[in-house]
Amino acid sequence: MESTDIPFTKQMRKATREIHDVSDALVNAKLAVALSNNSVWAEGLLIFYEIFRYLEEAMDRLKDTPVGELKFDGIRRTEGFKEDLDYYLGENWALSYTPRESVMKYLMHLRDLEASDPEMLMAYIYHLYMGLLSGGQILRRKRQIVDKYLPSFSSNNRSDKVTEFGEASISQLKKQMTTAMNNIAESLTPEKREKLIEESKMVFILNNEIVRTVRGTHWVILTKLIVAAISVAMVSFAVNYALRKK
Repeated sequence: MESTDIPFTKQMRKATREIHDVSDALVNAKLAVALSNNSVWAEGLLIFYEIFRYLEEAMDRLKDTPVGELKFDGIRRTEGFKEDLDYYLGENWALSYTPRESVMKYLMHLRDLEASDPEMLMAYIYHLYMGLLSGGQILRRKRQIVDKYLPSFSSNNRSDKVTEFGEASISQLKKQMTTAMNNIAESLTPEKREKLIEESKMVFILNNEIVRTVRGTHWVILTKLIVAAISVAMVSFAVNYALRKK
């Protein structure tokens, strides 16, 4: 058990560092393609839409418990997810949508936690929202850079409501989330804190399972390699032709 002198959020990060690194590598490998491909970006949104929606509804249901203390103005993302999915998939996408098996497994785990030990949901709320406020913002900026400096690799038409927090300060939102989690932890028993730390590992295990199901990444990478190869071949042909003309 970590010393209580160390902020609880730092204890969570330390305990999950190894699995978190695996998760980051997987997200980078899968969703980096989404920097220039909207269909892959929409796939990424789709797998997390139900998870965020469940957590936000749970925060409402549990508003009078410690779970509800992690809900504050500007953090809700469900509408942002829906707006982006409406943009990329069409407004009627939900009519024929069925969550994939890995997402249903994730949701069942969250439901079991809410029924048996709802405070464990705080591990998911903390890590997922901090993910949007950290890695999500990095992906947002990278997509903007691709649009600006590599227009030939850009889809140009974007909807990034899920990573847009309006006038709210990202650093302030992160500070609010961290402070709230640390304050709540002070009121928990050592056993409950240890259990939350262990559940934090499951957050990334389940995240990795659903991220692995993102489709389309291999085809997009292959297409770009083909385009790049053709471009190199054309340049080589042009240079050789110019040399022969001399």
